[in-house]
Amino acid sequence: MYTEESSQQANPLDQEWTTPPTPTPGPNIQPTPTPDPREAWLAWAEVAKAVILWVTSFMLLLSVPVVTALPWVAYRMVSLGAEAARTLPTDKMLLLFSVIGILPAHLLTLAVIWMVISEGGRKPFWKTIGFEWPQGLHPAVTSLGCVMLAVVLFGLAQLVTYIYGERKTDIDLLIESSIYARIATAFMATATAPLVEEVIYRGVLYRALDKAAGAAVAVPVVSLLFAGVHVWQYRNNVAVIIVITVLSIVLTVSRALSGKMLPAFIIHLAFNGIQSIFIVLGGFIDADALK
Repeated sequence: MYTEESSQQANPLDQEWTTPPTPTPGPNIQPTPTPDPREAWLAWAEVAKAVILWVTSFMLLLSVPVVTALPWVAYRMVSLGAEAARTLPTDKMLLLFSVIGILPAHLLTLAVIWMVISEGGRKPFWKTIGFEWPQGLHPAVTSLGCVMLAVVLFGLAQLVTYIYGERKTDIDLLIESSIYARIATAFMATATAPLVEEVIYRGVLYRALDKAAGAAVAVPVVSLLFAGVHVWQYRNNVAVIIVITVLSIVLTVSRALSGKMLPAFIIHLAFNGIQSIFIVLGGFIDADALK
C-alpha cells in the first residue's frame, strides 16, 4: 500500500548534489591587507633624504669653520706678508677661530634638518625624530641609568687608553694649543655636539633606515657611520677609535631598544660632559697651555 507521506519524502540523491551555501565573512573577520609597493618606495625615499641631510651636515662642519677663520687669515697675511704662510699652521688664534666656527656649523645643521623634517614647521619636529621619553619608564630612572652607563663607558675608555697607550691626535693638538681652545672645545662638546650628532644619526638616519629595512640593518649601519666619521680625526690612536666604536654601538642600540632617541642623547651628553671636565682641568694643569 502506498501513502501520500511516503511519496513526499525527499530523494537522497537530490540532497547529495545540492550546491553548498557560500560562507559569508563575519563581522570580526578582516581581509588580508595587500602590501602597497608605494609605501616601500616612500620609505626608501626617506632614507635617501636622510643620507642627503647627513652629507649636508658633514659639508657644513668642514666648510663653516674655514669661513669663520678667513678674516683672521686675511689679517695675518696682510700684517706678516710671506711670513704668514710659515706661521699660520701653528697660529693659536687661527686654531681658536676654527673651533669657534663649529658653533655656527652646528646651528646651521639643526636649522636645515628642522626645515626638511618638519616640512617648514608643518610637522612636529622633536616628536617626528623621536626626541621623547620611552614609554613605561620614569624620566628620572631613565636619566640616572643613562648617566651611570656613560660613567661606565668613560671608565672603559680610560682602561682601553691605558692598555693601548695614549697618542696625540689632531684634536689633542688643537685642544692643547691654548686654554681658550680648550674651553671652546669643551663648550662645543657639551652644548651642541651631542644634540646635533644625535639628531643626525639616531634621529634622522636611524629613523629612516629602521622604517625601510628594520632595526637589524639600521643598528649596524648607523653605528658604523658614526664611528667612521670620527676615525679620520683619531686615525693615529687605536684606543680612541675603539672607544668611539663602542660608544656608537651603545648609543644606537639604546635607540633601538627604547624606541626613542632621548636616552641616547643623555648618554652622549653625560659622556662628553665628563670628557669636557677633564679637558678644561687639563688646561690649568698644563702650564704650557697658559702661555
